[in-house]
Amino acid sequence: MNEKSNKIKSNGYALIPFIVFIVLYLGVGIVLQMRGVDMAFYQFPAPVAIIVGIVVAFAMFKGSIDEKFTMFVSGCADENILTMCFIYLFAGAFASVASSMGGVDATVNLGLSVIPAQYITAGMFVIASFLAVSTGSSMGTISAIGPIAIATADKAGLSLSLMVAAVVGGAMFGDNLSIISDTTIAATRTQGCEMRDKFKVNFFIALPAAILAFVLLFFLGKPESIVDTGALEFNFIKVFPYVFVLVMAVIGFNVFLTLGSGVIIAGIIGIAYGDITPLGFVQNIYSGFTSMTEIFLLSLFTGGLAHMVTKNGGLQWVLEKIQNLIKGKRSAELGITALASVADMATANNTIAIIITGPIAKGICEKYHVDPRRSASLLDIWTCIFQGFIPYGAQVLLACSLTGGATSPLSLFPLLWYQQLLALFTIISLFVPFADSVIKKRPWNFKEWKAE
Repeated sequence: MNEKSNKIKSNGYALIPFIVFIVLYLGVGIVLQMRGVDMAFYQFPAPVAIIVGIVVAFAMFKGSIDEKFTMFVSGCADENILTMCFIYLFAGAFASVASSMGGVDATVNLGLSVIPAQYITAGMFVIASFLAVSTGSSMGTISAIGPIAIATADKAGLSLSLMVAAVVGGAMFGDNLSIISDTTIAATRTQGCEMRDKFKVNFFIALPAAILAFVLLFFLGKPESIVDTGALEFNFIKVFPYVFVLVMAVIGFNVFLTLGSGVIIAGIIGIAYGDITPLGFVQNIYSGFTSMTEIFLLSLFTGGLAHMVTKNGGLQWVLEKIQNLIKGKRSAELGITALASVADMATANNTIAIIITGPIAKGICEKYHVDPRRSASLLDIWTCIFQGFIPYGAQVLLACSLTGGATSPLSLFPLLWYQQLLALFTIISLFVPFADSVIKKRPWNFKEWKAE
């Protein structure tokens, strides 16, 4: 660890503001869940919950109000925090404009047209995967594909739970890998690595899990009767913005250039085909901005609170406790795995979990020379696994609600094959580095904190 952080005295009490935030956020969710409130863990806005933690920090930390406010604002103004927040805005704008010009419907219809009807369950997994990679939204993917998948399962005599599980699995696959997903943005910015490098490491871990899940769905999800999906109209040009953004990101272009170009291309296509007007185009850009308000504010406030907690010794205390359990690089990666998993189960929000645990994970990387491209992948993978598995997570709750009560989170558990397989292959990757080709080709320079 760097010399500066070593001068900070360890202080476990400095974590109290974060604990207040998590307990308040989780506690309200549990109470509402017990009262039968829909989407219970998403009723209390996280940015408001963390403000309570910030107030506690101001009350308990030493110094004048002005000094503490300066400390808080300097954390909010951290380059990584602000970059992450602006990426959220650009990603929201792209998703909004691309959807308004018919990109989501075109993508779904393209998938249904290409995939043979007898393999529709496996096909839904593929469609959900591609749509989630393209849009960066597992919730948006489930909302768009869920009703179609449920109606198809009913017509074909398929297991409704299996079809819903396939859609949720595909949505989590895409959310985990998408370069415009808020989880990817948070993971790469907190760890200080490039999105394309994290994508490549993450991809080679997720790919075998996705292939095996597809094979299982292919053979075990065949319908009793062939479903006639009818004539599905789509225009490939409306799918192009998603393909463009994905290719540009993988090649390694600047993320703002990539997303900004995607917004412009989607807008031009929408205006040319009459789906949106020039005024509608700019309104959709702003609508995309506002759709990211919650995560924007949460990231900003978390950055400020995390800086205050770090300066008062909270992060140092956590690192020292974890270091007592860590014996080397492998156990360090297991520590990051445990942090991410527990944080997501506690918050029921994979982005929040990454933002909270990201600085701790980076500290572990510095101490034990864990490649940040690995840690970013581990953070994103494990939070996505549990987010797509816990019964009170938004994705599972939304998918089940679309069935009108015909299936429940408990009935999905044994059928969430992709999440289970992803967990298996991620654990294997800790002991057998089959996904580390990018890391081996470009070793990490821990002094300059960049790839060679």
